[in-house]
Order: sequence, then C-alpha cells, then structure tokens
Amino acid sequence: MTRLAPTAEMTLGPFFPREFAQGANDLTVISGKRAEGEVIEITGRVTELDGKPLDNVVVEIWQADAKGRYDNPDFFGWGRAATDASGVYSFKTIRPGQVQGRAPHINFLILYSGLMRQLQTTMFFERIADPVLDLVKNRERLVAKREGAVYRFDLRLRGDGETPFFDD
Repeated sequence: MTRLAPTAEMTLGPFFPREFAQGANDLTVISGKRAEGEVIEITGRVTELDGKPLDNVVVEIWQADAKGRYDNPDFFGWGRAATDASGVYSFKTIRPGQVQGRAPHINFLILYSGLMRQLQTTMFFERIADPVLDLVKNRERLVAKREGAVYRFDLRLRGDGETPFFDD
C-alpha cells in the first residue's frame, strides 16, 4: 500500500502586472454601448491585519444588471481592478437590481500574493433581508457605506474588523 504524504499549500500566482487590470474597472460600457441603469461608483481600501494598505491586490466583481439578470448581452457584469499604493480600488458600474429571492448585491473575489486561496465576499447596498446576509455574523461589514453617488466598501483581510469571507 502506497502512503501519500501531505504537501504544503502554495500561495496564489502567477502574480499579475499592474496593467493587467487597466480599463477593466468600468462596467458601464460594452462594445461602445452604455448599459441601462443607475451609474454608481464603488471604491474602498484593502488592508492587512494592522490596517496597512495592500498594493496591487486584484479585486474582481461580478453582478446582475439593473433588472436583476445575469444573462444580459448588453451588460457584461464582470470587472477587475488593482489596488494602488494606498490600497484603494474603484469600479464604475450599474447598481444591480434584485435577483430572485436576493437583495441587490455585488460579488467580490480578492487575489493577492501570499494568499493561500482566493477570498470571496459579497457587498450589499443596504441592510435588508437577504438569505446570505441574514446568516453572517458581523453583517454590517458587508453593507457598503453610501457617500453621495459613491459606495464605499473597505476590505480587511484579517484581524479586528475582518471582512466576512465565504468558502468556495
């Protein structure tokens, strides 16, 4: 009988050049056509345990269109941004509509050098009933803070104030 020895996990990679995310953070236009719906901006900082900002974190989002549909050929619904030296990312997108049985939300995926796995979370626009949000401890950390036309959604990777992340 062959005995297999466990091996250590590897960190995520390959690591992307900063240009990898350029231009992919505007979801409002596809093939030269503007998507229907309320244009919003989402911004935030990605930080470590001690609050130190993380540079060149890849942040991806995917979402429904303004009517709550994922299958709209006129709205791609996916974007990518990289954080700057201050840990800041931003997206220009359409406020998503309510998907059947779910409050309006945007899904996030975080990739960073040194992480053992990708991190997934969800941003909500307000604290209302939602089957996912209702199950999360510290659910207020999943609700974006509105600042005028901008929604702020900070991501703390671990420690006090850690963003709730979901398993794959």
